[in-house]
Order: sequence, then C-alpha cells, then structure tokens
Amino acid sequence: MKRLLTVAALLAASSLFTMHRAAADDAAMIKSAESAAPATVGSGAAIYAMDEKGATRTLREGKNGFWCMPDSPSTPGPDPMCGDANSMEWAMAWIEKKEPPKGKVGFMYMLSGGTDGSNTDPYATKPAEGNNWVETGPHVMIVNAMDMMRGYPTDAKPDTSKPYVMWAGTPYAHLMIPVK
Repeated sequence: MKRLLTVAALLAASSLFTMHRAAADDAAMIKSAESAAPATVGSGAAIYAMDEKGATRTLREGKNGFWCMPDSPSTPGPDPMCGDANSMEWAMAWIEKKEPPKGKVGFMYMLSGGTDGSNTDPYATKPAEGNNWVETGPHVMIVNAMDMMRGYPTDAKPDTSKPYVMWAGTPYAHLMIPVK
C-alpha cells in the first residue's frame, strides 16, 4: 500500500510539474508574441500558438481586434508577429495556399525582426539557387494591397533597409517597411 501511495504521489507531482511547465511555456510564448508589436497593441491582442502540424491554440483571448503569435522555435531567427483581423485572413490564405480575401488590406507588426526568407518564393524553407533569400530586421507589413504597392521596388534582391515588395508577382505580395 505504501508503494502504491508513493507511485501515486510521484504521478501527481509529475502532473503538477507538467502543468507548471506548460504554464511557464505559455507565459514565455505570450511574452514573445507581445514583443512583436507596441505594448499598447500586444497587451490587448489575442495570442495564438501554432504547433508543428499547423494547428492553432489560443493562449489568451484578445480585446483590441489584434492577434499575435510567438517566435517559432523551428525557424533560425526571431519572428513573433502581430496583426489585425484582415492580416489574419491573408495569412491563413497564404498558409492554406488559397486566394487572399478581396478588398481587405491588413497590417502586421514584426518589431523583433523576421526570420530570413525567400523574397520570391512564399513557400521556401531554406536558401536555394534562385529563391533570393533576404535578411529582415524589425519591420511592419501592409498585406493584401496589390494595387496600392505601385512604385515600390519589386526587385528579387531588394535593399531591405528601405520599403520594398516581398513575394512580388504572387497573390501574397506585400509591402515590407523597415522600422530601424
């Protein structure tokens, strides 16, 4: 009986440790997500975390119409992001390889910078011949504003210290605006 209680106590302690660790991980993810935007935006935003299979989990309900996601541990650099509802629709269309919603311009923050990526291939996962990998610092993005980006550079190898169009010529073209 004493051994059974010890096993039960260990299982209970393990469960409490796992719950505490999950809460600490969630708190760290919330802090990471909030770092993508100004504090007045991040503190009231809904916080979502995406797992390795693309399933989304709500870490915190929002109250200001914005959403944030923490840095992805599977990417080489910091990439927490925040955006408005229109940018979420655009991002989901990109992730699901669908046409972005018509007539819904979105705004996104990535004030901690962005993971380096291809400037020409929305689905590239690593540098490769011809996919024009770029390094981005802290920036904001205007998404789903195709006709409004005329006049901004669409070069495959842009000067990332100035505004430019990323993924030009694709349905996911968006304006990248550095902030530092």
